[in-house]
Amino acid sequence: MERIPILKLGKCLIVSIQVDMDDGTAITLQDDLTEKIVRHRAKGVLIDISALDVVDSFIGRMLANTAAMAHVLDAETVVVGMQPSVAITLVELGLSLKGIRSALNIEKGMELLRGIDDVPELANADEQH
Repeated sequence: MERIPILKLGKCLIVSIQVDMDDGTAITLQDDLTEKIVRHRAKGVLIDISALDVVDSFIGRMLANTAAMAHVLDAETVVVGMQPSVAITLVELGLSLKGIRSALNIEKGMELLRGIDDVPELANADEQH
């Protein structure tokens, strides 16, 4: 079973899903993520789904459940990079993804989490020094 890497950045965990998720991978990610939230005392979780072209009802529910579990563990969840087709599918399936904030990209997602203690600021790629 494939494991999705979870990176720690300050008090945040960053998950970049770069594979097509099946049910087993989604469950493993949920278990790994909740365990790391507790172990690292994470206050924020950023999940990048920009590589996902399709989300079925199970994966949508897993995202919502993972955010709910993170909230119970005192971490805020932001999903970034949602493709229009994924957003349409989630709405058609009636999944509201309560408790999950969203942003267009990782930089905007980190801005949403910036109010959390020890969330590092990402360098703006557009700025020239």
